[in-house]
Amino acid sequence: MKWSELSIHTTNEAIESVSNILHEAGASGVVIEDSEDFAKEREDRFGEIYSLDPSDFPKEGVILKAYLPVNSFLGETVEAIKLAINNLVKFDINLGANVVTISEVNEEEWATSWKKYYHPVKISKRFTIVPTWETYNPVSSDELIIELDPGMAFGTGTHPTTVMSLQALEKTVQPSHQVIDVGTGSGVLAIGAAMLGAEHVHALDLDEVAVHAAQINVKLNKMQSKIAVVQGNLLDTIKEPGDVVVANILAEIIISFTDDAFQVVKPGGIYITSGIIMPKKNDVKEALEASGFVVEDVMMMEDWVTIISKKPE
Repeated sequence: MKWSELSIHTTNEAIESVSNILHEAGASGVVIEDSEDFAKEREDRFGEIYSLDPSDFPKEGVILKAYLPVNSFLGETVEAIKLAINNLVKFDINLGANVVTISEVNEEEWATSWKKYYHPVKISKRFTIVPTWETYNPVSSDELIIELDPGMAFGTGTHPTTVMSLQALEKTVQPSHQVIDVGTGSGVLAIGAAMLGAEHVHALDLDEVAVHAAQINVKLNKMQSKIAVVQGNLLDTIKEPGDVVVANILAEIIISFTDDAFQVVKPGGIYITSGIIMPKKNDVKEALEASGFVVEDVMMMEDWVTIISKKPE
């Protein structure tokens, strides 16, 4: 399928209004290239190196990009978008340059173009995540390198919830441990646990596409002997309890099965819950404690929370 990339050069003030027009015209998402992002100072937690290309950013203002399928209605759709944007001046919205351009993009190119923004990144004291298409030399002898081909749907492993989950695994996983990874996605947490010395990791996900992606990543990291990736809903496929159970999923889902989780964590074992937005922190803590867990640590990064709790012996 062929797609058209619609690019609008405008201002920060107009982002919300123009984005809304693009969504109403059928764009499922909007890319924002902001001139201020290039100069933005970023927090350095683990010595990350950010490689940004000036050519990816406008010299001033903002460029919004949306993708529309090439069909017989495309011309009318683009004209309607231009008209709607021009009408924003009636509401005293500064449109800046207000330059609209359109170009054709092949689906295959579109599906892989994001890779140029994904580089090796050190996300904790020991873990560095490296995309499969990059070359990376370790900087320390105890560094653990996870090779990842995340696919477009399962993330790059650098989201705060994943970063904190890996940090929590660093604190808790010991050699000989049995680990359960609920909602494995790309498989990055299962791979991390295996690299930390876990004897076996049972990784599961309801989405068969995620299961396939995780299996590929497990092979990339040569962890097939330690990790079993299966399709399953929450804890349905669990036959043996785990020393460490990690669930990086939505807070509402975590709350819904804390009693079941308590049953699959060994006495004295650890339950790591992540994917929790800040307003849900206390709800998750209360649910964990109501099921019998003792909260040992609450980690926070940006607007996200990870909770490490323990099942009493």
